[in-house]
Amino acid sequence: MEQRSQAESALGGAAYGMLFVLGVVMGVVGGFTHGAWPGFPVVSAVLWVLLVFGVSLGAGKLMRGRAPAAVTSAGWLLVSMAFSVQLGAGDLVISGNLAGHVYLYGGMAAVVAAFLMSPSTGGSWLLRGYPESRGLGPAK
Repeated sequence: MEQRSQAESALGGAAYGMLFVLGVVMGVVGGFTHGAWPGFPVVSAVLWVLLVFGVSLGAGKLMRGRAPAAVTSAGWLLVSMAFSVQLGAGDLVISGNLAGHVYLYGGMAAVVAAFLMSPSTGGSWLLRGYPESRGLGPAK
């Protein structure tokens, strides 16, 4: 395992922090504007779902791991879930209409798909051929 310097570790932490903030910003803006297209609110919700998917998948692919996709998705999910809870006064940001359902459930499916499509850093332990590669398998 290679040792990382403190500067590299700090840069990595800052990158993950910014990805989380990006997810939070996408959740706030998307929560308020997911049904803002007059006459076609579902189209706006679908565009937001595609944007959330693209940003999460892009973060995972550019940083070559599933953790960046998960961090971006977590920021979006945290805000979106908070916006879907009805408060005591009846306030609700993401309502239960069709556009709200497309935005929430489509967004959840999009972040799961982006996570699964992101490259995993170590590869599957099932596909590595672990015992044979270490000389522990059957003799040839």
